[in-house]
Amino acid sequence: MRKLYIKQKVFSIGEKFNVSDANQEMIYHVQGSFLKIPKQFTIYDRNDQIIGEITKKILALLPQFTVTIDGYSDIVIKKELTLFKARYHIEVEGISVQGNWWDMDFEVVKDGLQIAEIHKRWVSFGDTYEVTIQDERYEKMIIALVVAIDCVKADDDATAASAST
Repeated sequence: MRKLYIKQKVFSIGEKFNVSDANQEMIYHVQGSFLKIPKQFTIYDRNDQIIGEITKKILALLPQFTVTIDGYSDIVIKKELTLFKARYHIEVEGISVQGNWWDMDFEVVKDGLQIAEIHKRWVSFGDTYEVTIQDERYEKMIIALVVAIDCVKADDDATAASAST
């Protein structure tokens, strides 16, 4: 089992996240594109090697994101058409997200077994997520999934804010 912390840098050009362990040693960092279409996040390991990318699909009726880990497109996150509350569908083989992922309090399950737990820390400057990974084989995928869901939420918040003005 491994515990990681994903912290968003508040004052930066493009969105940035640092992923550190319990000893506050940086394991990964994530860099969001700035004024690039389509919006993209790149995930780097501690040696600045690219391990994953999150890309927003631009020609889609509803928001859709593709997550690529180590060169394989494993995860698709799609917004579903609903009347009241925003709902998203996550497509990845044998993996589901259960709980209140809209409030960033959920678990990731593969074939009925919990492989990770994610909790948003509410008393922090900038978004901070505590990620407990039970099966470290899925670590990169879990990190990408949390950043992608955060991106989906930020996109929705921006759309809601512009619609209310």
